[in-house]
Amino acid sequence: MARPRRPIGTFGEFGFITAASGRVRARTRFRDWDGATRLVQASGCTQSAAERALKEKLSARAVYQCGSGELSADSTFRQLADYWLADVELNPDLAGGTKGLYRWNMTHLVLPHFADLTLREIGVARCDAFIKQQRRISYSRAKQARNVLRQAFGLAVRHEVLPRSPMESIARLRQPRPDPSALSAAEVDAVRTAILCWERGLSPCGPKPDGQLGAIVEIMLGTSARIGEVLAIRCRDIDLTSPVPSIRIAGTLVTPRGSGGPPTRQDHPKTHKSRRTIALPSFTAEAVRTRLAAVKDPSPDGLLFASRNGTALTAANVRRQLRHVLELAGIEGVTPHMFRRTAATAISDSAGVDLAAELLGHVDPRITVQHYIRRNEMVNPATAAILDATFARQGTP
Repeated sequence: MARPRRPIGTFGEFGFITAASGRVRARTRFRDWDGATRLVQASGCTQSAAERALKEKLSARAVYQCGSGELSADSTFRQLADYWLADVELNPDLAGGTKGLYRWNMTHLVLPHFADLTLREIGVARCDAFIKQQRRISYSRAKQARNVLRQAFGLAVRHEVLPRSPMESIARLRQPRPDPSALSAAEVDAVRTAILCWERGLSPCGPKPDGQLGAIVEIMLGTSARIGEVLAIRCRDIDLTSPVPSIRIAGTLVTPRGSGGPPTRQDHPKTHKSRRTIALPSFTAEAVRTRLAAVKDPSPDGLLFASRNGTALTAANVRRQLRHVLELAGIEGVTPHMFRRTAATAISDSAGVDLAAELLGHVDPRITVQHYIRRNEMVNPATAAILDATFARQGTP
């Protein structure tokens, strides 16, 4: 009858040998993670010291499982970061912009704090303190750092380099809940007036306007599309000949963070499920017609908005230009994303949050309510009539 095999990572009884120098050597047979049984030994001044040294050696050996082939608990965090980034690059489900963002966050937010520490030196307390330090700077910074740290240590656990992730037990990162802001109709008209004055040359400074900023704002306001989605609109995505003019939102421009390269068109919006065709209000349709007449590349794949050199516009430059124009008019705090919230709030107030979520391309209306709908603080006036009918004074007290 064959003897049952011991589980991987187990050892037999300790044996002790005393050398001529008086030092004691403890030894045992250890079944390693490749299935082979090896002799492992350690020495100390006494039998107890030798046994402790051998147990520490076995414990370290038990932590390292050779799944990664090149990492151990004694590897530096920089080595784990390189290993994780290589794994990210091989992931076909991640967009190029997401890979660039992960690389930037790991390189600039996390590595300066952990680079030369070994993996066994990074515990829950150290990770918790680091995330809280980032949270004092901003919630977004802490969230991005937590994300890449959690993924890197998660890969180390899956590839059997570590028994558990130190990110599992850190304190919860609570997201601030500011009320979404949106523009009123009067504020929208003020923005339009400021852009119109600038495009007609009535405001000084800057290069000669090409009329694209006003059209971009009208499309964002009339479709609730993100700035990157608007800049990725191609001629083939526009239908002005049907009884109801429309634009298909089917892509977005992506500029990998920190790469310094030109933006590229991604063949889907922020998510694959947010592709949508949107009927255009009259003011947006008119802006699109005017812009189409000035497009230099009218081919189906030509972009509706492009630079003088024919390259795609960057969202950062549009934001900078909008901020500059509105500062000239004394208007502050308006961002491109605010037009998305403004359109969503108008639709929600008139037709309900479900239609607003459909316009935004959200699968879950709760996201729409939480991040895009400006809260109406006015309670239904019917409450006053109900309370009057119930608690009104009956005669003179």
